[in-house]
Order: sequence, then structure tokens, then C-alpha cells
Amino acid sequence: MPSLQHPKNTGFSLVIILFLSFLGCKGQNAPESPVLLPAANRTAAYFPMLKDRNFAVVANQTSVLMRENNTPVHLVDSLTNSGLRPQLVFAPEHGFRGQADAGEHVADGVDTKTGLQIISLYGSNRKPKPEQLAGLDLVLFDIQDVGVRFYTYIATLQLVMEACAEAGIPVVVLDRPNPNISFVDGPVMEEEHQGFLGMTPIPLVYGMSIGEYAEMINGEGWLAGEKKASLTVIPVAGYRRSMEYTLPVPPSPNLPNQQAVLLYPSLGLFEGTRVNAGRGTSAQFQRFGAPFLNGDHFDFHYTPAPNAGAKNPKHNGEECIGKDLSSEVPPKAVDLQWIIEAYQNREEGSEFFITSGFTRHAGTTVLQEQIESGMPWEAIRQSWQPGLEEFRTIRAKYLRYPD
Repeated sequence: MPSLQHPKNTGFSLVIILFLSFLGCKGQNAPESPVLLPAANRTAAYFPMLKDRNFAVVANQTSVLMRENNTPVHLVDSLTNSGLRPQLVFAPEHGFRGQADAGEHVADGVDTKTGLQIISLYGSNRKPKPEQLAGLDLVLFDIQDVGVRFYTYIATLQLVMEACAEAGIPVVVLDRPNPNISFVDGPVMEEEHQGFLGMTPIPLVYGMSIGEYAEMINGEGWLAGEKKASLTVIPVAGYRRSMEYTLPVPPSPNLPNQQAVLLYPSLGLFEGTRVNAGRGTSAQFQRFGAPFLNGDHFDFHYTPAPNAGAKNPKHNGEECIGKDLSSEVPPKAVDLQWIIEAYQNREEGSEFFITSGFTRHAGTTVLQEQIESGMPWEAIRQSWQPGLEEFRTIRAKYLRYPD
């Protein structure tokens, strides 16, 4: 599978060159090297924990190790090739192979390649049930995050940790770089709006790896009943926060490339509006538009249609007027300029916000009110600062990678 490439190749691009062949690795130590190694590649650090143990894996299509020729092998295949067979797999939103639509119910099943039982954590239950954990000695978690609060993989992580804490089962998190780790921005989730799109009081973009975030969940007592999981995080080797990390595998069907991943912190808020953010096209989260936006202001046109990951996109079959951002240099911030521009240039009387959805994404009712009142963008940003400073103080305790 090809790497996700940034269309403009802006800034420093980190090229991952791995000197291991994982088919023959059998858990041997990787040689000391300054090359970045996601934790999944560091098999000697966690294979011994799994030997002679009954364990489950929380995984999806991003749970890969890279071979010497820079092609991915799935974590589950690497484990079974090494004689370490999981008892079952827990799958997050989009499913084990990552093909389901955003928000689509994902059923339990059996993986046709391995014969392993798959239990969906985006179906009848989002938290592993005690009977699903029965007989397990350990749960191994390996999913690629993109560093945006309403991207649901971190909610799955928290609920897995919570279930394991209640059952007395250790959790091992294989850490991965966060492509949006270089900044902290956006409104902080308020307690009254917490849910699966944001379970903890963190900003929209939190600037942490998923392993760092797991340690913060545990350390801050954010699990139900302030329980603590028996948590081990296997760190990324050779990682610095200043590195630009290009994902080797799309993290979900509607984040198909690096441009989408880097624009997602800003364009993801369109999910709580009646504006299409590129779903139903080949440029998801790289454009926005709606039939009710002003054609005198916007001159870009496109028509969403069903495709992989968007069986029924917003404004399916309708011509949308908006803006193409596929060549835009992504900001290293949550940038509201596009959502404000769309709101201010809609047809008179047209509905823009889906209030409940926008509140769940923003984590607050205040942001919609600020946009509707015409508050200047910089004033909105300034209103976030007290919450961001308080969060940075908490966050500092859990950062393990240097700048």
C-alpha cells in the first residue's frame, strides 16, 4: 500500500527506512539506529510479554509493521507468523480492515484471512464486556491516531483501558507518531458535552502521541471510578516532536492522504454543519461546499456521490459550491477561517449548523454562538487561551518525546 504523500511536499518530510524483515524477525532486537521505529516495529520490546499468554489485540488497518522493502505487514500477521496467536481482535470505528463509513454500525465477525474472532467496539457495544475479556491475560492496543479529539480511536482506547482496569487485565499500548503533534489548539471539551467524540477535558488538538495520551488518561484519573489500568506503553524509537510524519496507511476511509490528515483539525468541524467537507469525492477533507453557499463569492463546484467510506454523503447528487483546498498549505493550528467564510457567505435563510452535532465536535456551545455573533476570528482564538494554558500544564507531565 502506498504511503500517504503530502501533495505539496512542504517542510521537512521524514522518510521511514526500516532495516528489519519481520517475516524472519521472530522477536529479535532491532539494531540501534537513529531511524524512527513505531513501537509495533520494536518486536523485542513486546513479543516476550505475549509469549505463552492469552491476549487480545485492538487493531485496524493501520496496525502495521514495515518490512525492509517499505511495504506493510499487519500486526496480527506478524504475531501469528511468529507463533503468537491472539485469542481475538477488538475493532474500532471503520472496522478491522477500515472499510466502514464514519458512524456506520460495525458488526462482529470473523477475519477471513486469519480465522480470528472480531468483536466490534463500534457496534452493539463500544466498551469490551467482561465476558469478552474473560480468560485474557493481556490486551495489546495498536491503532494510528491523528491527534484530533473527535477522531474516535482515542475514545476506544479509553474504554478499553477502563474495561481492563475493571477486569484487572494489563494493557500494552504500542505507540505511534502523531502527524498533528506539533501544536495544541482549539476549545477544551466541557464536561457537560463529553461523549464518544470527546471523553476528557482536552482541546480539539492536544499535541500528544496516543501512548502519551494513554498515560495522561491513567495519571489524571479519567477512567470511570478513577480506576487505573495496569498500563505499559512501548515508545516510538528515534522520534522527535518536530518531525513531520507521513502515515504509511490511510487511518480511515475519508482521510486518504497527508493533506486530508493535516487539514482535518480545521475542516473536521464542518461535520457539525450542513456543509459537505469532501465526503463522496476523492478529496475528502480537502474541500468544502454546499448548494446553499453563495456562487458570487465561491467559484469551485463539485457533486458528491457514494464511494468507499461515504455511502450517503451530504448533498448526495447535488452540485455544491465552495472551495478547493487540495493545494493549500495546511496551518499548524485549528483555523476557523473556512467555516467562518462559509457561514458568512451562505444564502439568506439557509440552515448552517446542526447544533447538537456541532456542539459534540466543538465540545462547547460557545463556539457556534461566537461564529453566529460575528466575533472576529482572532478574538475567538484568544478566548481559548486560558483553557489551553491549563491543559498544557497537565500535558507537560506526560510528554516523553523531545522537541
